[in-house]
Amino acid sequence: MEIKRSGSQASGPGPSEWFTGTVRIDPLHNAPDPARVAMASVTFEPGARTAWHTHPLGQTLIVTFGRGWVQREGGPIEEIAPGDVVWFEPNEKHWHGATATAAMTHIAIQERLDGKAVTWMEPVTEGQYVGP
Repeated sequence: MEIKRSGSQASGPGPSEWFTGTVRIDPLHNAPDPARVAMASVTFEPGARTAWHTHPLGQTLIVTFGRGWVQREGGPIEEIAPGDVVWFEPNEKHWHGATATAAMTHIAIQERLDGKAVTWMEPVTEGQYVGP
């Protein structure tokens, strides 16, 4: 058994290669092999968002604070709020982040396949980032 105490893992900024705007990542857990799960709490300031990306085994988001937007490629932008759970299927191209006027925090849960949990792609442009 392992207990990771609150505050024992350093927060860090979301890298500008993967995020637009101000994003803070708080690691929660990266399970050791042979387990594959990785989890983080991610906070997006208003207007902040991920780049387009996919996950080889899918991704679950659990919204814990604020208001956010999510979009899968070819679909509409949808608003998310605390208590909402979002599932992106394996290799489904998508992005997620705060709304233009409100911050948002979610817990992101994904699994590694052959050591890789995400494939990052192009940024979400200002023209693509418009609310529902």
